[in-house]
Amino acid sequence: MKTTGVIGAGTMGSGIAQVAAAAGQQVVLADVFPEALQRAQHQLSKGLDSLVSKGKMEKETAHQIMGRIRFTSNIGDLAPCDLVIEAIIENPDLKKSTFQKAEAVVSGHCVLASNTSSLSITSIAAACKKPERFLGLHFFNPAQIMKLVEVIPAVQTESALAGKMQDLMRAWGKIPVLAKDTPAFIVNRVARPFYGEALRIYDEGLAGMATIDWAMKSLAGFPMGPFELMDFIGHDVNFTVTETVFQAFYQDPRYMPSFSQKRLLEAGFLGRKTGRGFYDYAENSAKPEPVQDEKLGLMIRNRILCMLINEAAEAVQYGIASETDVDLAMTKGVNYPKGLLAWASELGFENVVKELDDLFHFYHDPRYRCSGWLRRKAGK
Repeated sequence: MKTTGVIGAGTMGSGIAQVAAAAGQQVVLADVFPEALQRAQHQLSKGLDSLVSKGKMEKETAHQIMGRIRFTSNIGDLAPCDLVIEAIIENPDLKKSTFQKAEAVVSGHCVLASNTSSLSITSIAAACKKPERFLGLHFFNPAQIMKLVEVIPAVQTESALAGKMQDLMRAWGKIPVLAKDTPAFIVNRVARPFYGEALRIYDEGLAGMATIDWAMKSLAGFPMGPFELMDFIGHDVNFTVTETVFQAFYQDPRYMPSFSQKRLLEAGFLGRKTGRGFYDYAENSAKPEPVQDEKLGLMIRNRILCMLINEAAEAVQYGIASETDVDLAMTKGVNYPKGLLAWASELGFENVVKELDDLFHFYHDPRYRCSGWLRRKAGK
């Protein structure tokens, strides 16, 4: 493949365009909004200049990367592409119509891919005349930096295509993992308890947000605590993903959203970008201090970690991904300190099972049901 098209010149689309151009591809970056293309061109040039000034890239290399990217508002300019990746908003109808327009101008051998983070690949493929050439390629933000790409074949995808795309992603310097087409794929599904269980502990009044963040950073080694991370992501994004996954899994209580987070969203307290979320980011505001009690901290760590492990185990049990790819996805996609399944082995599978069973017996809530995969590993 020599020419890649990217539809959508937002942060993700322009990042994917840079990745492809850096790998030697000729790139056509298309967007119906000229101002989005101008903004993307400016941001890409600024980002590459920053790499040059920091000595991380040669000036000539940056010039060559920009020279390989063509910016256009005419979808017809995608005609010479061998691969077209869509990176527009998470609206299934808009994505389907976009691919129908793209399919009308590209060749019969052009591969079509969506960068959706959670929508059904199979459903989008069904809108295409040739769904066998369609699949998901989910990059992580920022695409220029994050190594992980989830490769998601649709039910209709030609059998060899996912492997070819994995090879292409490796050639682009990425780490591809193969995921089954189920809601939220690997990372956004397995990561739900990091937020959801932290919110449950907070809503129960067992610990404050600063204490929970402290426990997950100091005692578990995560780079950010769950409340810090939700504020960083933005509650408009994080809550929407949680609610989407909850509905997609037929209201499975494991993915139940929190009213505390919903109320922040309703108030317009979206996190860092609005100056207030769980924390207040005003200049003179005092951040709450954590209760650094080791017993409490270990309870928090164990409860959240075991729920994460349980979700990773379920992903393997139901064929969403292999053990290797689940652990790769979480370390390379969201910078977890360890692969969750490797972590379970380190902790002892029997200890993880006991923690989950204790929670289930106390709450009688099916959100704490233990994965059969973990029970088999524990010999129970």
